[in-house]
Amino acid sequence: MAREFEIRREVVLPATPEQVFEAVTTGTDGWLFPVADEAGALPGPQAPGVTAWEPPGRFAVRTEGEGGWFNALEYRIEPRGEGSARLRYTHGGVFAEDYDTEYDSCAQHTDFYLHTLGQYLRHFAGRPAVFADVQGPPASAGADGFALLLDELHLDQEVRVGDRLSVDLPEIGVLDAEVDYRTPQFLGLRSHDGLYRFFGRNAFGAPVGVALHLFGEGADRAKAGQAWQSWLDGLYAG
Repeated sequence: MAREFEIRREVVLPATPEQVFEAVTTGTDGWLFPVADEAGALPGPQAPGVTAWEPPGRFAVRTEGEGGWFNALEYRIEPRGEGSARLRYTHGGVFAEDYDTEYDSCAQHTDFYLHTLGQYLRHFAGRPAVFADVQGPPASAGADGFALLLDELHLDQEVRVGDRLSVDLPEIGVLDAEVDYRTPQFLGLRSHDGLYRFFGRNAFGAPVGVALHLFGEGADRAKAGQAWQSWLDGLYAG
């Protein structure tokens, strides 16, 4: 049975309201995923679904579907001085199936995405980003799917946020990065030119995923995506 949900978060970000507004509207490649439409157009005050465009203080968007379905996001941005801002974020919508699982998944994804927004603003704000999204094969949805990925990265329980790792991955090469986020289902790594996000979605009945936000000169979306896809496929082939 379909039920409405609402998730609210409040975070302090290391950027001006103007920088935050740009990041949550036209700069999402660097921390979330691309929001351009099929024609390549970025959001603006007249874009379909935009219900509030009040730079730099408020942005909201809503989409609707059949049977009362909707998905709505609102970003309220307040200045705090000294180059920082407070973001009040609200995500509302409808879950049609397993409400508890979907809510838990959405809430945890929200925390991870907003953390990544902070990492982007602190380390890469304004830099062009190449985004690639890679999904593991069906086998990665098993109970030990994310644990296998962590083992391959040589991340045992003792590795915490702030620790560094250097690992040579088949198809990819050496990944030298700092752990910037870690929970049982999510892992964030930050290198000098990229944010690497790992999603243990097997906890919610879906395959493991990897999102790449690459800021290095000459970063190639197709090449990076193919390399990480090959690594994931090989990891779960056995």
